[in-house]
Amino acid sequence: MISFDYSTKVYYKDIDQMGVVYYTRYLEYFEAARTELLKSIGVVVTDIENEGFFLPVISAHCDYKQGAKFEDEIIVRTCIRELPRARMKIEYEVVKNDAVLAIGYTLHGFTDHQGKAKRPPKSFQQVMQKYF
Repeated sequence: MISFDYSTKVYYKDIDQMGVVYYTRYLEYFEAARTELLKSIGVVVTDIENEGFFLPVISAHCDYKQGAKFEDEIIVRTCIRELPRARMKIEYEVVKNDAVLAIGYTLHGFTDHQGKAKRPPKSFQQVMQKYF
């Protein structure tokens, strides 16, 4: 299993008229956390793209438990539980102190630049083998 905690702060741009984080922002938090998770293990997304691959999101899900508010410090806990093969699932848990605010996941495919499904690049597979 691979895991990483991404810390961020809720800014005014993140909240809705009710003063809580707008629901779509959680997917943006997921994206930032995912990028940092991959970077923490030596996978740079632009390097994968330069090798001729994309990692598009093919499914995304988020369950909202409790709203974060302006200036809250939150942590997005990310993890990959299984060795990615043709697809990669990344799970997320957004927390503030000990309270779970949201949980979700994104499912990614590997494609070439024309959108055709591919196996992950060898460089990616080599990094992942270290953790699984």
